[in-house]
Amino acid sequence: MANREQGPRERLIDGTIALVREQGVHGTGLAELLGRTNTSRNSLYQHFPAGKSELVAAATVVAGDRLSGIIDKITSTGGPEDWVVALTSYWRRGLPATSYGMGCPIVGAALAGSEPDVQTAAAGAFTAWIAQLEGAFIREGIAADRARSLASFVISSIEGAIIVARARKSTVPLDDAEANLLALLRSDPAASD
Repeated sequence: MANREQGPRERLIDGTIALVREQGVHGTGLAELLGRTNTSRNSLYQHFPAGKSELVAAATVVAGDRLSGIIDKITSTGGPEDWVVALTSYWRRGLPATSYGMGCPIVGAALAGSEPDVQTAAAGAFTAWIAQLEGAFIREGIAADRARSLASFVISSIEGAIIVARARKSTVPLDDAEANLLALLRSDPAASD
């Protein structure tokens, strides 16, 4: 969330990430965003001349980069099973802490069909995360073609579980995703610890 030390651009980006996590792109209204971030309309257009669409695309890139940092940290130790547990645990803690009110901002951006720049930013984030996991799997000795497919499946499974968990107000979908991803990894000798 925005803090007093941030400038208007950073407050707008952080506020947009939070609102997209809560309400999606189309539910993110400018009046609410400006009020929440204590930012003027002039500041919005000074930093994002194209308006809301440009702001949401920029916020999506920032949110994607932030989770990329988390993925880097997670994959710097342990092995594939540890990474799956860490990723699902991250959301298993985060969703209940917000009463299931805040999901993944990249999913919110991905669903903004009328905003091609926003969808492109979301696709870029997903592509980056998959590439990060793919590289980590390759470092663990998994063949490149298998690592790419496995990384894509892990991201897709966890992101889908986040959506279902949020709708059901339960972490069971994350538990199920974790259990099945771990079973898959354990059945692949190159992927197990």
